[in-house]
Amino acid sequence: MQHEDKTHHDNIEIPKDLTIPKLFYQQVQNFGKDRVAMREKEFGIWRPITWNDYLKNVKYLALGLISLGLEEGDKVSMIGDNRPEGLWAEMATLCARGVGVWLFQDCLIDEVRYIIDHSDTKFLFGEGQEEVDKAISIFNECPKLEKVIWDDPKGMRNYDESYLISLKEVQQLGRELENEQPNLFEEMINKGHGEEVALLFYTSGTTALPKGALLTHHNMLSMGQHLMQVDPCHETDDYVSYLPFAWIGEQMMSISCGIQVGYTLNFPEEPETAQENIREIGPHVMFAPPRLYEQMTRTVQVKYLDATWIKRKFYEFSTWIGYKVANLKFEKKPVLWYWQFLEWLAYVMVQKKLKDHLGLSRVRNAYTGGAAMGPDHFRFFHALGVNLKQIYGQTEVAGISVVHRDGDIKFDTVGHPIPGTEVEIVEDGEIITRSPSVFLGYYKNPEATEKTLQNGWLYSGDKGFIDDDGHLVVFDRTKDVFTLKDGKPFAPQYLETRLKFSPYIKDSWVIGDERDYISAVLCIDYSVVGKWADEKKINYTSYQELSQMAEVYDLVEKQIRQANRDLPDVAKVVKFTNLYKELDPDDDELTRTRKLRRAFVEKRYEEIVDALYSDQDAVHIDTTIKYEDGREQRIKIDLRIREVKM
Repeated sequence: MQHEDKTHHDNIEIPKDLTIPKLFYQQVQNFGKDRVAMREKEFGIWRPITWNDYLKNVKYLALGLISLGLEEGDKVSMIGDNRPEGLWAEMATLCARGVGVWLFQDCLIDEVRYIIDHSDTKFLFGEGQEEVDKAISIFNECPKLEKVIWDDPKGMRNYDESYLISLKEVQQLGRELENEQPNLFEEMINKGHGEEVALLFYTSGTTALPKGALLTHHNMLSMGQHLMQVDPCHETDDYVSYLPFAWIGEQMMSISCGIQVGYTLNFPEEPETAQENIREIGPHVMFAPPRLYEQMTRTVQVKYLDATWIKRKFYEFSTWIGYKVANLKFEKKPVLWYWQFLEWLAYVMVQKKLKDHLGLSRVRNAYTGGAAMGPDHFRFFHALGVNLKQIYGQTEVAGISVVHRDGDIKFDTVGHPIPGTEVEIVEDGEIITRSPSVFLGYYKNPEATEKTLQNGWLYSGDKGFIDDDGHLVVFDRTKDVFTLKDGKPFAPQYLETRLKFSPYIKDSWVIGDERDYISAVLCIDYSVVGKWADEKKINYTSYQELSQMAEVYDLVEKQIRQANRDLPDVAKVVKFTNLYKELDPDDDELTRTRKLRRAFVEKRYEEIVDALYSDQDAVHIDTTIKYEDGREQRIKIDLRIREVKM
């Protein structure tokens, strides 16, 4: 069964010898000093950087790396927040014919050591003191690492390690090299070929150690071009870059599409101010994992809970209209004139202000991917008038292989393959894809490569099917699919996302594979439930205490009954408990992109799982939790176990 999008196939494909640096150099010639390539917010002011400035910074950094001894194919790693310097470092590495490796900025020491060592990194770019400290602590265990380059001078005065060097000093070395060899930079760029490795991405394995996926220039550029054929962006567009560069989705928008189109990248002042900065910029295109859209939904729901009676009524009325119109569009039915009028009324009354508050007032296309998104969240954004689309892909295809088309959105599917991509379902239901974006393989891991790449087809490890309209439906990771009591398969993610639609529930973990019934472990949203408790005059001192209160269990049970509402009996949550802490990537319970590490949490909370399938009404926990700064705290607590009244 083959499905391929044949639209736009008369378009010129990306030439095989085109590289990211060649395209970057062309765009600089096109835009020069008159166009802003990026902006960064510093000390409350948006600071513009033109394409010419971008080139200068990249050029001297690339030449500086060469004079430090960078050779073809050497790995250069980057760690830090989203900022121009991080992108300059990546682009300079590619221009100097090296390979870029990004790390998540909140990686723990062990992860940093593993990736730097496994990737044979020669130079490491760290943003400032925090990243430099991580680098110093692992330096002696990574024999290939030669230099650590930093760019934020704050707190760096008393460091005198010989392998530390500032970004400014590296650029100075580059200027000196340019005086000796004025054409070297252009020569290096012209040498490049599309089939060479550009970037090495470590996938946040939900099961084992991260694997390094090797992606070529051609992989990255052809994927960006094919997405742009479906949803063209314009050079006048704004995009806010605030998701980690170590995530393929961010690379896809900032590099694969950004350099081809030439739109302006905007960097927030701090990760904490990202939402506020998005609102100031009002981007035209947005891409984020579901958790960020979930956070936005929660913001609106909490505002609604706090609003006055009249405001609540206005909101309810406009939402009712929004859902009605969105459903007509989903069902491809005409929106009659009176609904169009009501839709305009809802927009003027409530939606305009709400969209502006979320920074979505100018968004043409909003994408989500990287994990499953619940239909409730999806409907919510369409009811607001936001053109939200689900995408499907993975690091191994440079980000994306399937996306929704305008006017053909079904919230339980991920849409059609992008041009140049074929999707098939093999006998056991696994999704396989073939396209010019499929990666070369895993670095230093031939066994995993052989398993994933077969005859040019990428085996995704996801189960799914293609529906009657040719849309791809992704069920779940093959290893995560449950078998229910009646023998039917069931995707736990579906129920987990439904539970998270409640503003009071931050994370959910559903259990029930080959068991008599389904149960859930839930993490409350401390700030929202805390506010609710304050209004009800309920006293509490900590997350642990609040999570175990009878009133909070009543509140959570109500949310579960809501999520259970139209599910078959075998798929309903029967028992649940509130966890005494939030699930945390630092504890290995979630990946860096906040996907649940199911096998790990099942082992870690084995006694809770056992208690949920016994006749106990509580489970005693005696454990130690470790904080980021190394402090430890012993926790002794009884978790209630409650049955959901149907």
